[in-house]
Amino acid sequence: MSGRKWLITGISSGFGNEIARQALAAGDIVFGTARNMKKLEDLESQYPETLLTASLDVTDTESVYRVTDEAFDKLGTVDVVVSNAGYGLYGAAEEISDDEALLQIQTNLIGSIAFIRSTLPYLRRQRHGRIIQVASVAGQVGYAGNSLYNATKFGITGYCEALSIEMEPFNVGVTVVEPGGARTDFRYGGVKVAENLIPEYAHAHGFLDMIDASKGLAPGDPEAMASRIIESVDQDPAPKHIALGSQALRQILEDLSSRLAGYCSQIELAASTDVKE
Repeated sequence: MSGRKWLITGISSGFGNEIARQALAAGDIVFGTARNMKKLEDLESQYPETLLTASLDVTDTESVYRVTDEAFDKLGTVDVVVSNAGYGLYGAAEEISDDEALLQIQTNLIGSIAFIRSTLPYLRRQRHGRIIQVASVAGQVGYAGNSLYNATKFGITGYCEALSIEMEPFNVGVTVVEPGGARTDFRYGGVKVAENLIPEYAHAHGFLDMIDASKGLAPGDPEAMASRIIESVDQDPAPKHIALGSQALRQILEDLSSRLAGYCSQIELAASTDVKE
């Protein structure tokens, strides 16, 4: 299906940029946001008629609602909402400062929730649409040195699980995208590392090699991943989760299987706490 209208946060880089490029190339209309508007000049020059843009920092909740109002006012309706803005913060739990932790949560979790919430009245009234939250394999699997990033991605995943049930009567689907490592500028330049690393946590510092392109590139193809995300919009019902990358799916399946086995071993324990009538 072509001729869609998209509202996407964070189109200056990463998956947001690739989704916007592919949607625009297909003839769709995109309202995209970014913090650094200079990074959008190339796209704006290529698609002056079908790309609308606005400056947005998702940690500014008032601006989030203002920009969403502007997008729906200009577009009339929106077929696909993509919550993509965010960044990675790496460091062991003790290494991350309070300020670093707060900004990570404000951006990835609170910012994503605020953006999605700002679109809900419009989607409910128009009674159709798709919400896509770009999360991560880190929303299903915990990694050493990723505790705060894990917290935000697990959190937004849980939020979307409940949201999908709430929006179903309005014909609005909700999908959480869980990519593994990809060759994007999010991974190579877009992540932040805790300022004060502690030598004793060297065993948790594998992320230093992961974000160093000279140590080997991630296996994920961002162009292919964006294509699969776009294709998912045609699926009915909307998939609740999409894992992208064979490595990501393998890790998710291994982790879920381990968790399931752990819960299954607690059947008698759980029953022992029920009130005995």
